[in-house]
Amino acid sequence: MRSQIVHPYFLPYQRRWLADRSRIKIWEKSRRIGATYVQSYEDVRDCIKGNVPSVWFSSADESAAKEYIQLCEIWIDLFNAVAKKYKSGTCVDAHGVRIYTVDFASGARINALSSNPKAFRSKGGKVVLDEFAFHADQEALWAAARPCITWGYPLRILSTHNGCSGRYYHFIERIKKGKSDWSLHSTPLSLAVTEGLADRILKKNLSKSERDAWIAAEHATVGDENTWLQEYCCVPAGEESAFLPYEMIDKALRPDILGADSGGDLYVGVDIGRKNDLTVIWTVERVGSISITRDVLELDRAPFAAQRDALFAALSRPRMRRACIDATGLGMQLAEEAQTRFGRGSVEAVTFSAPVKEQLAYGLRRAVEDAQFLAPATHAVREDLHSVKRVVTAAGNTRFDVAASTDGHADRFWAAALALHAVTDASPLAFTSSSARRESARLLAHW
Repeated sequence: MRSQIVHPYFLPYQRRWLADRSRIKIWEKSRRIGATYVQSYEDVRDCIKGNVPSVWFSSADESAAKEYIQLCEIWIDLFNAVAKKYKSGTCVDAHGVRIYTVDFASGARINALSSNPKAFRSKGGKVVLDEFAFHADQEALWAAARPCITWGYPLRILSTHNGCSGRYYHFIERIKKGKSDWSLHSTPLSLAVTEGLADRILKKNLSKSERDAWIAAEHATVGDENTWLQEYCCVPAGEESAFLPYEMIDKALRPDILGADSGGDLYVGVDIGRKNDLTVIWTVERVGSISITRDVLELDRAPFAAQRDALFAALSRPRMRRACIDATGLGMQLAEEAQTRFGRGSVEAVTFSAPVKEQLAYGLRRAVEDAQFLAPATHAVREDLHSVKRVVTAAGNTRFDVAASTDGHADRFWAAALALHAVTDASPLAFTSSSARRESARLLAHW
């Protein structure tokens, strides 16, 4: 098969994988982007060219092993290769493991099996671990499979994420931290669609807006954000992917601080609810260098007039100094009315964008890290602060995604971040760093 014939079958991210001749390479990927499709081509090619004596392909279940063999048969036909194809169940090894095989006239063989580590014992050749993160015992499988490549054969690992534990996750982390020289390919659904996946699925050329709409439609039907992030965005679900880990949040939580006003200046952050989201009015009191939460008012699908009345009541308190209000979408009118009533010097209208949200989020994180922010020790606040995840897109842009729930959409997180921005006297969304850590430690001793 001539090399130029390959290109019509594969998209750019698949061609990059195929062109990478590294001995060990690992693919961090979205679901259903054709990774096994191109891997089966590479394996057939290696057998026909005599690069390997055999291929040992392991997937999470038997149906995936059969599907892989069917893909191999497609490529064998395109190569016009001479191969004997065994039907399922015709090859059972000494351990009782069913293996689906393709024998080539050259003597090379492709073996596809489910995730029984015993099947790799005393074997040698190329190893492909498909959906490795979902194998029942990654440790045992790795211990059995890794020695198969000792004589210089290739190793391929392909998988979506399955949490923040297990060998697959730690392999990825080591590569990203520069502690491994393995080759890493990362393909979230957004990148695959940019490079033509949706066009291929719909069998027509799409514009950028049509591709964006296709992704949005897929996203909307997934159901929950954690599933979307892990299965389609290459973001493992778990503590390590949270922007504010529980350990960090817990250091900022205090019981019995709401309403305990000690006479300091007050600042407000307001996240405006849209559709099913909450409107949250978050008030902090500045005591020395620490911002202490004194009130968290949550309005669930409240009429606009009720939201305005609650906001104006908060802004009318004595010692109220400044407020930052989410002026995105429905919040624009509320922010404008608040500025008219209380003055632009006291009320800042904040329009959310990716850079603005990034600065707000990091402002909140720095305040927590520097022990300069205290929040009420409630389950809702703790989970809301933990729900935000920082995602870097294929284009290198930062996005803050949230696991939506019936109890809001990180509305408390953003209201708290806006309140902390209100504390600053800097120009809009230009945060200042603090050098008052010793003072914070002294003041925190009282809380």
